[in-house]
Amino acid sequence: MLKGYGRRLLGALGIATVTGSALAPQAAEARNAPALWSVSDADTTVYLFGTIHLLPENYKWRSPALEKAVTGSQELVVETLIDDKNPTATAMTLMQMALATGLSPIDQRVPPEKRAALDAAIAKSGIPKAALDRMKTWAAAFMLLGVQFRDMGLKTKEGVEPNLKASFTSEGKPIGQLETNAEQFGFFDALPEKAQRALLEGAVDSPKQSSSQFKSMLTAWQHGDVKAIATSFNHDLAASPELRDALLSKRNANWTRWIEERMKKPGAVMIAVGAGHLAGKGSVVDLLQRDGLHVRRIQ
Repeated sequence: MLKGYGRRLLGALGIATVTGSALAPQAAEARNAPALWSVSDADTTVYLFGTIHLLPENYKWRSPALEKAVTGSQELVVETLIDDKNPTATAMTLMQMALATGLSPIDQRVPPEKRAALDAAIAKSGIPKAALDRMKTWAAAFMLLGVQFRDMGLKTKEGVEPNLKASFTSEGKPIGQLETNAEQFGFFDALPEKAQRALLEGAVDSPKQSSSQFKSMLTAWQHGDVKAIATSFNHDLAASPELRDALLSKRNANWTRWIEERMKKPGAVMIAVGAGHLAGKGSVVDLLQRDGLHVRRIQ
């Protein structure tokens, strides 16, 4: 079973979330820094920065190397754009895909030994069980994961993307996206039910277990430990080839093609995507290198 995968998925693979302590803020600068790469040729540079989408307040992750890349980039490109001041459009897109008829009751979609945990998570969320019964399993998992993230002291507004977007917006630089909200949610919507139920099971893990798992991933990211990030995701995804294909492999291939096309234009751009997409075999970094592009880790 995909223990803890839901948190790592939203945290380091990067799926839009509109939900939003066990993790204390950092007291000092990280010993190292999150990984940063450049892909370059004679007249083009694309910076690749692996992100965490939800963080505790006052978590320190910006570094001189990153600041130089931000200053030198003419545009920021993230996975998908959410209007932080008015996320209603994203929420509506989610709900349009989330609701369906003829579904099994939500408590029938987890094993018997998980039902008490599910009931506790539902009670804490304040969401009527009848509403979750009408949601597809992946969407119900999203809703319950939002409660876990809040309990862990994690906030979307503290994540990397809002922080970077603020920097680029303040300088009047444009911000683009690799996927629409509908495309992102569509990856989940297309998952087989077995894979969706794996997400739901991960969403009702105990808060203590959730905190420990997320903290391990956060530490690896903070220290730029790409190998540890890749190992973690390979372990989680080994049990579900469907999740790997839909949420990692296909998206990595799409983004690699986007970057290779962007390399035909002069200038500098920063791409900020979930750290899990830039780690290990089959990552965007790996695919670019296989295609013969000059990829250099600069942090």
